[in-house]
Amino acid sequence: MKKYVIGLDYGTDSVRAVLIDTENGAELAASVSYYQRWKEGKYCSPQENQFRQHPLDHIEGLQKTISAVVKESGAAPEQIVGICIDTTGSSPLPVNKEGTALALLPEFAENPNAMMVLWKDHTSITEAEEINYLARNWGEEDYTRFEGGIYSSEWFWAKILHIHRQDENVKNAAYSWMEHCDYLTFMLSDHQDITTFKRSRCAAGHKAMWHESWDGLPSGDFLNQLDSSLAELRDRLYNKTYTSDEVAGNLNKEWATKLGLTTNTVIAVGTFDAHSGAVGAKVEENTLIRIMGTSTCDIMVAPNELIGDKTVKGICGQVDGSVIPGLMGLEAGQSAFGDVLAWFKDILLWPTQSILMNSNAIDDHQKQLLKEEMEHSLIRNLTLEAEKILLSEAVPIALDWINGRRTPDANQELKMAISNLSLGTKAPHIFRALVNAICFGSKKIVDRFEEEGVKIEKVIGIGGVARKSPFIMQTLANVLNKPIVVAASDQAPALGAAIYAAVAAGVYSSVHEASQKMGSDFEAEYFPQPEQIEKYAELMEQYQILADFTENNIKAKKKLTARSL
Repeated sequence: MKKYVIGLDYGTDSVRAVLIDTENGAELAASVSYYQRWKEGKYCSPQENQFRQHPLDHIEGLQKTISAVVKESGAAPEQIVGICIDTTGSSPLPVNKEGTALALLPEFAENPNAMMVLWKDHTSITEAEEINYLARNWGEEDYTRFEGGIYSSEWFWAKILHIHRQDENVKNAAYSWMEHCDYLTFMLSDHQDITTFKRSRCAAGHKAMWHESWDGLPSGDFLNQLDSSLAELRDRLYNKTYTSDEVAGNLNKEWATKLGLTTNTVIAVGTFDAHSGAVGAKVEENTLIRIMGTSTCDIMVAPNELIGDKTVKGICGQVDGSVIPGLMGLEAGQSAFGDVLAWFKDILLWPTQSILMNSNAIDDHQKQLLKEEMEHSLIRNLTLEAEKILLSEAVPIALDWINGRRTPDANQELKMAISNLSLGTKAPHIFRALVNAICFGSKKIVDRFEEEGVKIEKVIGIGGVARKSPFIMQTLANVLNKPIVVAASDQAPALGAAIYAAVAAGVYSSVHEASQKMGSDFEAEYFPQPEQIEKYAELMEQYQILADFTENNIKAKKKLTARSL
């Protein structure tokens, strides 16, 4: 009997399911569902860096996409042997003792504090600073040392501490908190005790300061100095964690009925999208996997004996087994990548939204056609014009910190800046500067890994940007001065999740074996252009000068503000 698995990948804007043949990784069916409430902008306040998502968006998307791929593929329910879920992270949400998300209860149905705190939510900058200060000064274990030495406002404890301080009702009602990947895995599983449910090592190790050397999560004494509610919460969380090749449970009866599957389907331990994406792209030692979408995640694996007790400074964690069991998983990334270009697109489309759509000069049908044409063509046309600009021209210098800096050295207070503007600067010049900026930010990450002794011999790009923009990929190859190959799969994270599911279901004995059999092929390769490398190196120096100036200016402003208070 043929065996199939399902990978379910939750991104920032949508969820996608793929049904995969375990024999060769062939995709039999795929389905995407966009989050309706998120699309409407509900529960978010961008000016306050608040980004929340309602779990109903995720639950409805799960049912829609899995049901669709089962139906489209024509596979018999008993042939679908495993499911694995990957999500963004850190994206925690509060749950009651039964493991029900608080936002699903009537009294919290419209409360943003009871919803999933999306990875890009930066409302907890103050709380992250407190965690970092305490970790360095309390005199005992520095719980941040395996997470790059800096705890981020994008991560688990900082977000929970912020919500607890903001909302007494949520704090009191939350028996526990679960990462998005754990919550959805729990919802599907027949293991319905959240106190013993298998939590993701990937999520816990990279975002919640979990480490085997101190027997799990940070101590109650440490957390109590931040807030007594965190110490109490710790006792209701977990000590052990599990890799995604392990079984979290079987599909429960309720969801087997909803999805048209059987309770024999295995549910694998959940994971994060970047880590499953690396598996989908056949990650190996000395290979950097760049998952390029709204943000980036940069994933590597290394032998434990190579890393040993060494800590790689300023990254998003090093966790044994978070990508491939038996190897150390290393994570870095940029808080904004595609988002930088999306921001610029929104700026340029402002007249369309505010003037054209309210004009009386043309009818509504014509308005809509023009709006769609501009939205569809803008980035493409900017790219065509930007490609024509010689590097010898006066191109502005920009930073990629429009959503803060994730790595190296997390600092979500940083802001974007653009310099070298003149009356001759046109939209394509600024667009080219922004493309350069996201590539320069990528170079800083590569440099940090190599400075810390982690060798990079190969770069693999996955995700929408990698597949859709040869201009960005060629620029990146020139800036990094390294060849880059692009994975052919449109759904590398979902494919990687399916690979985990195949191992959990017993089809393969190891993630590495399954990845080599089922992982994505490659469709393109970009080589550094010798005539461009030196010029990009000069522009990179200007990027660094602007970065230093901006960071120092923000630090000075912060000191002045503190003095005035």
